[in-house]
Amino acid sequence: MKTTLTLIAIIFFGTFAVAQSTAEEVKVETITKSVVLIKEDKQTIKEDSKVARLYMFKNSRIKKELAFKTKRNRSKLA
Repeated sequence: MKTTLTLIAIIFFGTFAVAQSTAEEVKVETITKSVVLIKEDKQTIKEDSKVARLYMFKNSRIKKELAFKTKRNRSKLA
C-alpha cells in the first residue's frame, strides 16, 4: 500500500512539474539558396576487346602453370 501511494505521488508531482515549465520555442530564420548542378558526361567507347579463355581440360597449359607445386607444398612423413 505504501509503495503504490509513493509511486502515484511521484508520478503526480512529476507531471505537475513538467506542466509548469513554460519554455518558449525559439524561431529560427531559414535561408534558401538556389543551387545549379552542371554535369558533363564523357563517354569513351573501346573498340578493341580482349578475351580471357578458360580451358575445361585438365591438361591445358594454363591450368598446369597456375597450379604449380614446390618442394615445400609436399607433405612430410613423420
